[in-house]
Amino acid sequence: MSKPRVLLADDHTLVLAGFKKLLEDYCEVVGAAEDGRALLEAAQRLKPDAIVLDISMPHLNGIDAAHQLRKMVPEAKLIFITMHADQAYVSQAFKAGASGYLLKRSAGSELVQAIEAVMKGDYYVTSLVAKDLVHSALDGTHQPIIQTNRLTARQREILQLVAEGLAVKEIAATLAISPKTVEYHKSKLMEQLDLHTTAELTKYALTHGLIPSE
Repeated sequence: MSKPRVLLADDHTLVLAGFKKLLEDYCEVVGAAEDGRALLEAAQRLKPDAIVLDISMPHLNGIDAAHQLRKMVPEAKLIFITMHADQAYVSQAFKAGASGYLLKRSAGSELVQAIEAVMKGDYYVTSLVAKDLVHSALDGTHQPIIQTNRLTARQREILQLVAEGLAVKEIAATLAISPKTVEYHKSKLMEQLDLHTTAELTKYALTHGLIPSE
């Protein structure tokens, strides 16, 4: 049986190197991307069997990238490896099309196992978060859902890029739209979220996981 072709995405070069070393005996690592938009381009070009990605990535976060990947490369299995253990993030990841969810601190012992599981058509959730999901189901408690689902995909894209400090013209070039369209979406975001400055938009993006806190 041929090795699964895997694409890696994380904004830390050392993390990518570590994953590649970990997988080299079990998989064919076909590429690596350091931001969400580079990931989309690489996935469309390389057509991998599995994609290992983080949630917090520059230019386009992993959750929103996953929604687009499901349409671009529907056969690829998505495995999130992240520092986010919150139930809300796990829920959003699987709603976006994930087949696996790991925490970075356990990736060394679980990543190969997770890839083997999802390539067989199974789901894989690290025990470090699975226990909390079970407890939540049993006692009826729920973590608050990430409140970006009230925004459109385009609004979330622009919100993240604004929060990362890109100017209107830079955002327009990144998304291949006009500066006037960017200004329109930014204005609607402020109105919809009742926020009045770029600093408040940035704080909102940070609070709701669109940009990393570290």
